[in-house]
Amino acid sequence: MADATPHKRDLEDGIQRDFSTSMSYGDYLRLDTLLAAQTPLSDPPQHDELLFIIQHQTSELWMKLMIHELRSARALLRTDDLSPALKRMARIKHIQHTLTDQWSVLATLTPSEYAEIRPFLATSSGFQSAQYREVEFLLGNKNADMVKVFSHDSAAHDALHELLHEPSLYDEFLAHLSRQGYAIPARLLDRDWSQPYTTDADLIDVFAEVYAAPAEHWGVYETCEELVDVEDAFQQWRFRHLQVVQRVIGHKVGTGGSSGVDFLRRALSLTFFPELYEVRTRIGQ
Repeated sequence: MADATPHKRDLEDGIQRDFSTSMSYGDYLRLDTLLAAQTPLSDPPQHDELLFIIQHQTSELWMKLMIHELRSARALLRTDDLSPALKRMARIKHIQHTLTDQWSVLATLTPSEYAEIRPFLATSSGFQSAQYREVEFLLGNKNADMVKVFSHDSAAHDALHELLHEPSLYDEFLAHLSRQGYAIPARLLDRDWSQPYTTDADLIDVFAEVYAAPAEHWGVYETCEELVDVEDAFQQWRFRHLQVVQRVIGHKVGTGGSSGVDFLRRALSLTFFPELYEVRTRIGQ
């Protein structure tokens, strides 16, 4: 006998129905603006262009949140508030995992499908993401040449120029350690922040002491491991990006003029916190 129960959920009396003078979900999130921001350019229209646009727009939204959390973590380290800084880093890792996972959606785009929309990208490229550069600068991969790419966008240019000359998250961590009595080399505490970071052998010695007795340095030890987690997650994002690009366009030159896959592969050799990896060779010796 068939089930005669209606598959319906009645609205409860207390549920808001009239938003003529009240704020709605769409009002709060400004969904009219957000959902109007996807404007495919392909002519004739190509089904897969919406996927490409949403993939990159959502990435930019997550990076906006990551920058917010990185700036906060850096500021908290500057005032020696280690516990909330660690909370920020934990959230950053979850954002990174989300960014990495969503590459699997773009990977459903076949080379033939991408070829239909690529002409409409013109010279635009993910390489030109100002927020991605902000994340890199906040984590310590400084490169003044990258700032020049944004000379057409004064707001992005100024933000990156400012970050270029400010201490990174790692720089603030080292300054925090110095204030806690750790023997951080003075040359790492007062340097030209715009220059790429160089591995320091004396700093490896400091971290070797921490890793030799974790219980005695627990807060520092935990922060070191959180930083390694962040770098590891960032490298996974880079590698997944490379894989998807290779899968979709092979070894073609990128739309922005880079060598494409080869250019992305070279980024895998970059590191944010070199001593935290170098110290691992010393542990247990």
